[in-house]
Amino acid sequence: METLRYLAGDSFLGRRDPRVLILVAALTIVVVAQVQDVRLMAVAAVVALVYYLSAGIPFAAVRANWLFVGVFVLLLAGLNGVIAGAQQYAGVATELFTIPGIGVAVTTATVSYTVTMLLRFLAIAATGFPLSFAIRPGDLSVAFARLGVPSRFAYGIDLTFRFIPTLAANLRETTAAQRLRGYEAGNTRNPLHRISRLRPLIVPVTVSAFVDAEDVADALDLRGFGSQRRTWLRTLQFRTPDLILLGFWTAATVLATAASVTGHMPGLWFG
Repeated sequence: METLRYLAGDSFLGRRDPRVLILVAALTIVVVAQVQDVRLMAVAAVVALVYYLSAGIPFAAVRANWLFVGVFVLLLAGLNGVIAGAQQYAGVATELFTIPGIGVAVTTATVSYTVTMLLRFLAIAATGFPLSFAIRPGDLSVAFARLGVPSRFAYGIDLTFRFIPTLAANLRETTAAQRLRGYEAGNTRNPLHRISRLRPLIVPVTVSAFVDAEDVADALDLRGFGSQRRTWLRTLQFRTPDLILLGFWTAATVLATAASVTGHMPGLWFG
């Protein structure tokens, strides 16, 4: 089974306790979910990007990942932000223009709402990437277990992360093998035809995935996994930089939550 790509090397985040990277990603979601002011969201996005850059992940190695995230965010957050923002803040800000065809009025509030959503997803992605590429594969299940997650779930999460690149490798190998047999995806624009053309890939990849999963399950059963409480040889210990990072993100989470509960969190800003 293929393992995760560890790309952080000896960077700042690469030397951190893996529990820190998990907690920072989770706390970031809690913080940005409560922020509506685009100015505060911009600050959060900048902090998240600085955090991401401290992982030292080579951009060339994750270019495709960032491209996927960018397209996903633009389609989901961009379009949804424009439409939902126009409906939610209609008549409360200056109208800039109307989108032809659908008649959606774009206002300054709509733009602010959309940019806020884009920055929110960017911040989440920036703190989530180190979770995938700056934690050594052998430390992932240990980190979740040390956070109090039951061993079954901790190991399940670890296997899930390991299984994704394996599935991608199987897809590449199957595609190459089918092309040697004359398989071509075709350039048809009909979605039904495109799906039907994927049948020579879907069937063998799915069967291979089930076989791999069964092999892993058999290996775990042979080792008596789950019969008793699992112990972990790998030890983890927080160091001073770890505590500083956790303290900063915890303080930000507490402040954001307190501001939201007491009604002091700034609302949507549109000038």
